[in-house]
Amino acid sequence: MNDRVLLPLIGVTACLRESEDGLGSHQVGAKYTNAVAQACQAMPVVIPAIGHAADADLLVERLDGLLLTGSPSNVGPEHYAGPPPREGNIADAARDATTLPLIRRAIEAGLPIFAICRGFQELNVALGGTLHQHLHEVEGRFDHRSLKDRPPAMRYDPRHEIRLTPGGLLQRILDGAETTSVNTLHGQGLDRVAARLRVEAVAPDGTPEAATVPDAPGFVLGVQWHPEWRAMENPDSVRMFRAFGDACRARAQTRVQHGRYRRVA
Repeated sequence: MNDRVLLPLIGVTACLRESEDGLGSHQVGAKYTNAVAQACQAMPVVIPAIGHAADADLLVERLDGLLLTGSPSNVGPEHYAGPPPREGNIADAARDATTLPLIRRAIEAGLPIFAICRGFQELNVALGGTLHQHLHEVEGRFDHRSLKDRPPAMRYDPRHEIRLTPGGLLQRILDGAETTSVNTLHGQGLDRVAARLRVEAVAPDGTPEAATVPDAPGFVLGVQWHPEWRAMENPDSVRMFRAFGDACRARAQTRVQHGRYRRVA
């Protein structure tokens, strides 16, 4: 009797960081790969930020899902006709050149997508939306930035509630909840929401906190907070990652070329 189940391959986007040798390094936090391995029960595959050298068609063909990660860097404003960034802005042009075309191709192909923080902003920009570069300076918005005076672990504590869109994908994933509490560690946020996005949750100040793509042929969910942080300790995070993992598993089941990538159930 075969007690082995298909293990989906989920691409996890990395950032290009400077290094002492001048060559740079591709980096992604272990919290993301751990969440994929544990909460999605899938195999994480790191996607390097190699810009136009990345073959989006090949990635979409080989992968069963795509996790767009958070990052200290910001999407380049040239991608949404925004004003030039201020001094001190952290950019990652190689990541932008990797992820933005990949997002569009993945949506078209029905590849399941879970977008987190910067990834949520990338999703909006890739589909034609814009960003507030300094969200805390927008009238009526509060400061969503990370509390740098706290120890790193405490920066991920819940900071505010969000209200979920009735009948939306996120509300269904969270068992019909009307509100939930989330952490907040972002300086930028969605300004003009892309026409294809449906807002799934908002903060008390009106900031979009989650969205999906209703006309996409596959699972797409983006969130502005960080559910990957100690994902297995947070029931909401587990529900989101498992919903994403189930979508990836369903895609993998249709692809016999992944049959060799298996794990014990």
